[in-house]
Amino acid sequence: MLSTFLISLREGLEAALIIGILVAYLVRSARTNALKYLWAGVATAGILALLFGGLLTYTSLNLSVRGEQLFAGTTSLAAVVLVTAMVFWMKRSARSIAGQLHGKVDTALTMGNFALAAVAFLSVGREGLETSLFLYADFKTVNHDTAPLAGLLLGLASAVILGVLLYKRSIKINLSKFFRVTGLALLVVAAGVLIHGIGELQNRGSIPGSHSFAWNFSAGSGILITVLDGTFGIANAMTVLQLSIYILYLALTLTWFLKALPLSAPTPLESKTTSQANA
Repeated sequence: MLSTFLISLREGLEAALIIGILVAYLVRSARTNALKYLWAGVATAGILALLFGGLLTYTSLNLSVRGEQLFAGTTSLAAVVLVTAMVFWMKRSARSIAGQLHGKVDTALTMGNFALAAVAFLSVGREGLETSLFLYADFKTVNHDTAPLAGLLLGLASAVILGVLLYKRSIKINLSKFFRVTGLALLVVAAGVLIHGIGELQNRGSIPGSHSFAWNFSAGSGILITVLDGTFGIANAMTVLQLSIYILYLALTLTWFLKALPLSAPTPLESKTTSQANA
């Protein structure tokens, strides 16, 4: 539940901030008549993300055991690559994202309202597709119960509420710290998804070492193992290769993230506020 809540909260708030920046710029530019096209693009992106998630689930359910192992393994690896790139992209682009979006809106409006819908669709759609893939991969790492779904819905609802409150300036959140903390947490979640994908490929025989265990408590997993599995992806049975990749991935990504992250990087909302103040 915690991992799906974190993913949906982080990704949902990013999408909400992007939408907020686009809406605020149109309102400030006295172009409110174009808002319906913006929302049409956002709605289309949301529908596409849902369809993509449904396609992933449908494909997984209709494959053979070996086919499902290959599909789960490759989608997990793809999800880790995307979410890792997203975390570092957000860290690097926080200073300029508002200006980039403003420029895209200005260009789109010269081409027509449907071009504006396309800008909204592409800006939000990428977040939606990444979220669907990562959530699907994360769902495969946990037991099939209602907790992950509850975490997903709670995270999305929280992201929407926070996004609205931030847009209306009803609350203030240090978004630099928020994205720093959630970025670190997402890298930990991604490490769990990564070793799950490795495990699927090992069980299929595509990667060797499936019987070389670092530990194996499958005969009786206690509460501690359940918590570690649901939070950090540390399962009751891990191969030596899985453990090695887990440690290596976290060592590299966390070191790079903490070393390269500016302590006072402007956030998208701060950039929006600054542009409004300078207008």
